[in-house]
Amino acid sequence: MRRRLDIAMSIMSEPSIIFLDEPTTGLDPQNRSSMWDLVKSLADGGTTIFLTTQYLEEAEMLADKIAILNDGVIMKIGTPEELKRTLPQGIIEFSFQKDEDLLTSKGLLNQFKQMEDHDNFL
Repeated sequence: MRRRLDIAMSIMSEPSIIFLDEPTTGLDPQNRSSMWDLVKSLADGGTTIFLTTQYLEEAEMLADKIAILNDGVIMKIGTPEELKRTLPQGIIEFSFQKDEDLLTSKGLLNQFKQMEDHDNFL
């Protein structure tokens, strides 16, 4: 109820920009759907909305453009369709005989991923 009141007070003056920080966190499915409808109607009415969310489904449903942040740094930006096209396809499986080999591999893969994300951002 508090979240609804905050949003109602925010939109009363018909602002051109609204910032919503995880507006559906903790909501039941019915209220989450209502919040999505509200966000869509505001955007359709010309309001620019900056929305933070941890839910990929929500970002895909509501956003024209998505920025993916990691430790406060934008790693990728694009439309939902553009970002989905950058996802790797397929599955790679690894098996290791020793735990230390697994840990070493995780570290190397993480370093590679960080370099790749940095290169894709530039």
